[in-house]
Amino acid sequence: MARRFCNVMLHRLRNEIPITELISNELAMETKMSEGVFRFLCPICSDFHTATNPSTNLGRCFRCKRNFNPIDMVMTVRKCSFVEAVGMLRRLTES
Repeated sequence: MARRFCNVMLHRLRNEIPITELISNELAMETKMSEGVFRFLCPICSDFHTATNPSTNLGRCFRCKRNFNPIDMVMTVRKCSFVEAVGMLRRLTES
C-alpha cells in the first residue's frame, strides 16, 4: 500500500465521509442521542461527554479535549497506522 497520499484524496476522506455514519455504522461504536446531540463513547477516556459537528465533520471529546476527524477516529478505534486507516476509508468510498 502507498505510503504517500495526495492531498486531494486525504481532504476527501476527512471531509466527505460523514463522521456520524463512520462512528455508528463502520466502527460500530457505542452511541446515543442526548439533548438532541449525537454522542459517542470516546475511544480514549470512555466517556460520553462528546459530540459531532457536521459542518466541520469532526468528533470531539470534551473530557479529554480530543478532536477526531474520520482518519483519526479509525486510527484510534482500530489501533492501526495512518496508512491502514486511509486504506480502510478508501475502500469505503470505492464500494
